[in-house]
Amino acid sequence: MHDTTESHPNYLTIFFCLCGLTLASVVLDLFSSPTWKVTIGSLVMLVAAAKAGLVMLFFMHLKYERNWKYALLMPTVILSMGMILAFLPDISLHYYPLDVPQVSEVIGESSH
Repeated sequence: MHDTTESHPNYLTIFFCLCGLTLASVVLDLFSSPTWKVTIGSLVMLVAAAKAGLVMLFFMHLKYERNWKYALLMPTVILSMGMILAFLPDISLHYYPLDVPQVSEVIGESSH
């Protein structure tokens, strides 16, 4: 008989990695400047994605699951893409002009 031992992650190490990533995102946010706004925002989002990945892999135990998790995720991805495509015309198309003349007339009348 074989002794099969599964190695479990050191949760304290993962916790300290999450703390370090949180500290990195706070430091990046503190040193933000208007010229580097997009770059720093992208880096903070990258750090947040890394933290979410660590939580999903180790604390939700997805690292040790089989490939069936992708089959369960596929309907959610299809529905979310369908929702985005369904709402895209409402978000991007404007049926009425954005400069409404009634607003300027009301503002002009109240200044008398």
